[in-house]
Amino acid sequence: MIKVGILVISDKASRGERKDESGPAIRKIISKLPPKSRPSARGGQTPTGQAIYQVIKYEIIPDEKEIICRRLKEWVDKDSIDLILTSGGTGIGPRDVTPEATKEVIEKEVPGFVEAMRIKGLEKTPFSMLSRAIVGTRKKSLIVNLPGSPKAVRENLEVILPALKHGIEILKGETGECGR
Repeated sequence: MIKVGILVISDKASRGERKDESGPAIRKIISKLPPKSRPSARGGQTPTGQAIYQVIKYEIIPDEKEIICRRLKEWVDKDSIDLILTSGGTGIGPRDVTPEATKEVIEKEVPGFVEAMRIKGLEKTPFSMLSRAIVGTRKKSLIVNLPGSPKAVRENLEVILPALKHGIEILKGETGECGR
């Protein structure tokens, strides 16, 4: 099982002035993924019924760099969350500080995820090139910055989901050779 944290970064949503729609969109996508499977006696895979991803943390916080850094560190260092999906604060507005906070917390950047999201986004809108999202690792956790809109969240997750599980398995030392 992959433990997931959803961190929505929005001044208005944190004050209750706007309903958060991106966090529920993330949760819905993650919960719809097929259950884990195990090898069957006849070959192939048999579902175990256990979900691959389980959301164990969900929080809405303001666009404050210190708060974002503190929460990311806590969720990785204390709660051992495997995958943190942030939503919001990735643009070029004056309060958009999610990438700066993420950079301060991560140990390694994983630019391939961001490149794939941006390329796919450009198929739909030129505004995709304004994203400053970061993806990186801290200890055995993967932190992914997603945009704040539910539509963009869905589009970006669709692109990266095929590689997320494998990336986390590598981080946790649960996979063998990648070149086979």
